[in-house]
Formats: sequence, C-alpha cells, structure tokens
Amino acid sequence: MIRFLFDRDTWQEVWDSMSKNKLRTVITMIGVWWGILLLIGLLGSARGMENSFNRLFGNFATNSVFIWGQSTSKPFKGFQEGRRVRLSLSDVRVVEQNVDGIEFVVPRNQTQGMVIRNFLSGTFNVAGDYPLLDAVQKKKLIYGRFINQNDIDDLKKVAVISEDIYKQLFEKDVQPVGELIRINGMNFTVIGVFEEGNVNMGPGSDIHIPFTTFQQIYNQGDEIGWIMVTGKPEYNIKQIELDAKLLLRNLNKIHPKDNRAFGSFNLGKEFAKVTGFLVGMQFLTWFVGIATLIAGVVAIGAILLIAVKERTKEIGVRRALGATPFEIKRQIVVEAVFLTMISGVLGIITGGWILIAMDSAFGQGDDATLVNASVSIGVVFAAMLILVTLGTLIGLIPAFKATSVKPIDALREE
Repeated sequence: MIRFLFDRDTWQEVWDSMSKNKLRTVITMIGVWWGILLLIGLLGSARGMENSFNRLFGNFATNSVFIWGQSTSKPFKGFQEGRRVRLSLSDVRVVEQNVDGIEFVVPRNQTQGMVIRNFLSGTFNVAGDYPLLDAVQKKKLIYGRFINQNDIDDLKKVAVISEDIYKQLFEKDVQPVGELIRINGMNFTVIGVFEEGNVNMGPGSDIHIPFTTFQQIYNQGDEIGWIMVTGKPEYNIKQIELDAKLLLRNLNKIHPKDNRAFGSFNLGKEFAKVTGFLVGMQFLTWFVGIATLIAGVVAIGAILLIAVKERTKEIGVRRALGATPFEIKRQIVVEAVFLTMISGVLGIITGGWILIAMDSAFGQGDDATLVNASVSIGVVFAAMLILVTLGTLIGLIPAFKATSVKPIDALREE
C-alpha cells in the first residue's frame, strides 16, 4: 500500500482524472472547503468569546454569591414588619463554620468619602476590607501592595486606591506609594494602586482601607454591609446560597418564608448560564461544521460516481489486462481522499486567515469582543481525521460501483 501511494503512475492517474473536467473538480472541492472553513471559523469565534469572557472574570472567584441585609416583610417573634436587617461579624463566623462547601466568607463595609490631595479632590467609594478579598477578587496592582494582616491588626491608616483616583489626584509619573491623601478629613498613606477591571461584581470600590480601621473611624462596631460567600468548585453555589440565607434568618429571628429580608446576587448561577451558552455554541458549531463537511464529501462521492461511469471502458481495459478489483477500488478511494484532503487543507488555511483578520478587527483593546480567536492543533488534526475517514467511506461507493461491472461488459460500453 505504501509503495502504491508513492507510485508516480498512481498520482498521474489522479491528475488525469481531475484535469479531464477542471470546473467540475473545483466545484466539487468547494463544498468540502466551505465546510472546513465554516468549522474553523465558528470554533475560533467560540474560543474567542470564551477567552474574552475568561479575561473578564479571570481574577474573580466566579463560584460566589453576595448577600446583604434589607428590610423584613413579615412580623416574627415580636418584631414588626419592616425591621432593618444588619449583618454582623458573628454571623460571618457562624455561616463559615456551619454551611457545607464554603471556601471563603469575606465581610465588607462601604461608604462614600471626600478624598483630597493638595488642591485636588473628589468623592469616591471607600471600602473596609480584609486581605482575603485579594484571594477572591484579585487586584491587578500597578504600584505597591494590597492590605495585609499587619494593617488589620495595627488598625493602620493605609489605603489602596484605583487607577482612576491616581490619575485624578496625582501628577503624571508621580510615585504614589508613601504619599498622603485625606479621606473625610483623616490622613491615609497610599500603599498601592490597582488597575480597574472590566467587570466589578458587587458595589464598586475606589479605595480599600483595612476593615478594622474602617470599623474604628466610622463607628461600625460588629456590623457589616454585606458578605461575599465563595464555594468550593465541587459544590453547588445555589445550594450554598439557600443554606446561608436559612442560617442567617435563624440568627436574626426572621420569618422562614420572608424572602425580602436578605438581598443577594448569585454570580455562580449567572456565570453558569454564560458557560452553558458557550458549550451549546461549541456543540452547534461542531454540528453545523460536520454536517457541512458531510454534504461536501457526499458531493465528491456523487461526482466520482459520474467519473466512474465515464471511465467504464477504461476500467474494463485495466481489468482485462489483469488489474484486480482491489487495485481498482484502491485507486478510486485514493482519488476521493486526495480531493477531500486538498479541499480540507485549503479550508484550514483560509480559516486561519479569517481568524487572523477577526482578531485584528475585534480582538484588540480592553473591550475586545473576541480575544485570541483560534483553534488548537488538536482540533485541526481531528477535522483532518474526520475528512480522511469520510473521504475513504464515500470513496468506497464509486469503488464498488466500478468493480461491479464485468470486464467484457465494460469493454462494450460506448
């Protein structure tokens, strides 16, 4: 078989067969070319969307839910309807210890503050945070560092500010770390500047200060604004949310059926919807691409059937000269596989050019729709394997047709 593939006469016959009707050959190949081009283009676009989405949430623990207190809608145990619910640090400890599947519980506080540096000022969101926040909502630091445990323990007046504040309050190229800013009349030392992400889940924070410092300055005591609960990857974040809310209702003496007492936003649930959409899109892409490939390969089979009909006398001569049915079948299958492979390679090359063009048009900048739209080498090999398999199978149909006619009948064919 290997010697047959490297035989010059084999490929001369393939070329003669294709060149007898060039237009028909080209039209036949277009179907496979378009199928592989569509498959590569759609898969690359789906990967680009996935990369864009992953970049958007890349530094965020997506298996998370935000929970905050609101007002009760039902009276319960002597408390009237409309009671304001405030979460506390003791609630955080109980939730962390008693709800299965929790990886982190991050308490947070927030207010607005007038921030001044020299003669420049602005009003920004100021959040009291623990170092743990950086584990679940990673900050991309441009200068300095994030809050650490020493800042918490010593109630330090330090601040990590956003890039936007840095641009508003500092001159260009000024090193901000170690500089002082005034937040609501109190001096804070800047220890870091972070780049604002494309997405900010939960209330936006322009400035982060130590949680304990926030408590002391704003006289918060044990109360907190909201908690961010992050579940372990193998646990269902929806169930974690239900369990956490049930426990918080019991801790705060809230009616079991009061659904208004706590507000929440389940990032994990929303993230699952988008990932589900991406998986569905990839499945649809494979389905459409392979269906188009099959249609193109079937067209090749149909054209080869016509070619076999036209070459009936030639095949009869070869049979009369001693060519075996296997040799006839092998030649026709090689022609089918060759046509599909050439069409597939051209489709892959064209698809690659299209993905490069898409990346140049839609994949640049922070707001890129498609980030690195591409397909893996594995996908390319899989597509080529599918083509070779389909080409072989479809080539067997005209091959068997060619050998089904007796040599004497084939020689009589006009």
